Amino acid sequence: MTETRLFMDNFYVLDDGRVRQFLIVGTDEALLIDTGFEDSGVYEAVRKITDLPVKVIMTHGDGDHSGGLKEFGRCRLNEADWHLAEGRGAKLEPLNEGDVFECGGYRLEAIAIPGHTYGSMAFIDRAKRLLLPGDSVQKEGPIFMFGEDRNLDLFIESEKKLCALADRVDTIIPCHSSYPIGPEYIGRDLEDAEMLKAGKLTGEKHAFLPCCSYKGKWTEFYYD
Repeated sequence: MTETRLFMDNFYVLDDGRVRQFLIVGTDEALLIDTGFEDSGVYEAVRKITDLPVKVIMTHGDGDHSGGLKEFGRCRLNEADWHLAEGRGAKLEPLNEGDVFECGGYRLEAIAIPGHTYGSMAFIDRAKRLLLPGDSVQKEGPIFMFGEDRNLDLFIESEKKLCALADRVDTIIPCHSSYPIGPEYIGRDLEDAEMLKAGKLTGEKHAFLPCCSYKGKWTEFYYD
């Protein structure tokens, strides 16, 4: 069951204990970031908050983020991740870096951060100093980096890109693990990702996933 929390003015955090989504309620429409698992009940949670039309934008296409798309009918998703969300009963529309979404006093700007998936996107509200990075910035992790849809080199470059914005951010709300967190976690995730690429972290085979767990100083990665 997805629980809702009013975190900031007009800004709700929706959390089923596995993955987190975000709802901004405006005057004429609402803006939803991600839709959870198919069984998360995000649509029902949204409708308990508002009956306004809902625009959906996606941090990326993994099933724990796109599972509830069918109830909303359409979404904006970076085209590099369309193959991850096809067959979920929603019309997919392009999402590109620089796209801006205004709702409820928020102005979210899309930033391309490929790596966790090739179509991963973050959303920043520069005035409110708020960053929504999807799965690409976390406290401790684990950050999933195994399988053909991941790219560690691109992830590292994207973390560097986000590091350049760190002084413009106070609050980060990831889709997994603890929240809110501070901008220092961008650099911490980057530090450990670079250690992983350099072969300086020791992996332990995961109990049931086809990958190994690599624990850095700050962050755990699931990587193959």
